[in-house]
Amino acid sequence: MLYFSGNKLVYLSSVNQLNFFEMNFFVSISTLFIQFIFCLSAFGSGPYGKIDIADLVLIYQGGTHRPMEWTKDQFLPYVVHENQQGEKNWLFDGFLFLEFKDGQGRNYAPGYDKLNARKPEWEWLLDRRFEKDKAFSALNQCIEEQIQEIGAPGFKHKLISGIPSPILNQEDWGEIDGQKLDFRKQEDRLTAGKWYIDRFLERYEQENYQHLELKGFYWVDEDVRGCADILIPLGDYIRSKGLQFYWIPYWTAPGRGDWAEYKFDFAWIQPNHFFNKDIADERLEQTCAFAREKNMGLEMEFDGRALADHESGFSTRLEAYIDAYEKNGVFEQASIAYYEGGNGVYRFSKSNNPKDKALMDRLAKLIIERKDKRFLKK
Repeated sequence: MLYFSGNKLVYLSSVNQLNFFEMNFFVSISTLFIQFIFCLSAFGSGPYGKIDIADLVLIYQGGTHRPMEWTKDQFLPYVVHENQQGEKNWLFDGFLFLEFKDGQGRNYAPGYDKLNARKPEWEWLLDRRFEKDKAFSALNQCIEEQIQEIGAPGFKHKLISGIPSPILNQEDWGEIDGQKLDFRKQEDRLTAGKWYIDRFLERYEQENYQHLELKGFYWVDEDVRGCADILIPLGDYIRSKGLQFYWIPYWTAPGRGDWAEYKFDFAWIQPNHFFNKDIADERLEQTCAFAREKNMGLEMEFDGRALADHESGFSTRLEAYIDAYEKNGVFEQASIAYYEGGNGVYRFSKSNNPKDKALMDRLAKLIIERKDKRFLKK
């Protein structure tokens, strides 16, 4: 007869031995059960968060400091992936347009530049979103051209747009209907947020993008300091328009696990592992457990440093994300947001290094297969 004693498999040759070890047997079973329960809790108490966007790529667009103008040609490797065998498949099904600063000295969220964006900078950002042959327009054109080449996708491309933050205590934002707004007041910050949403929707409806489905708005503040009091009413206003409110807090962000209490409709958690070589891969395991506990999606993070020829050697850090997310069932179960540094996917697509092509083929294969076979089909 076989049984476990501690961590050893023991053979019992007689009934007497069985009686002798009977108490140890039950102690061992109890210990194993406790360890099993502990392991379950370590991997989170529930499923990952999942919505009708499988793979949401972050498009940093608007500021003059950005390396991309986001033309249809620049969007191509984000819309369709061509592997080393020349096979083409639809890639990201979701696109999040966001911006933190205008590149000219003013920020759309606190802490990114010296001065806060005012109403003219908010209007300028709106114009950038709807600029002809760039941003939304270029993405729609790119999808149209690829439909003609490889056929229609099995999904509609989803669109989310960031909302500039009405930054607490700002007094120089400007006026609405002749009334000067004072962001020391909650109602004035809400007024500005609602104004932006209304202006955005007016512009969006005029464009009638055939291949894009607007899903909602994204809160660009990555923690809740200075804005917690307006999140619930602002989210309610967004939902009154038939849309949803999204968030991606950083790993140590105040309020990161309380996203549902602030009435965000969905949130992804940032591991913040890629950027610092001193952060061990264990962070990715911790993030997977946290996402399951809080029913969140996860963010995958990389930038141009993941290219094989980069002196940092950070390609292994991107590989660590892929390994951890495969191991922990993220690709099968969770919505994923992709931070790629503003042009990472584009730079991979232009690389002639076989290592870069192999790495992007690996990631793209997981993205493509989960939409075709698993994620969006469930």
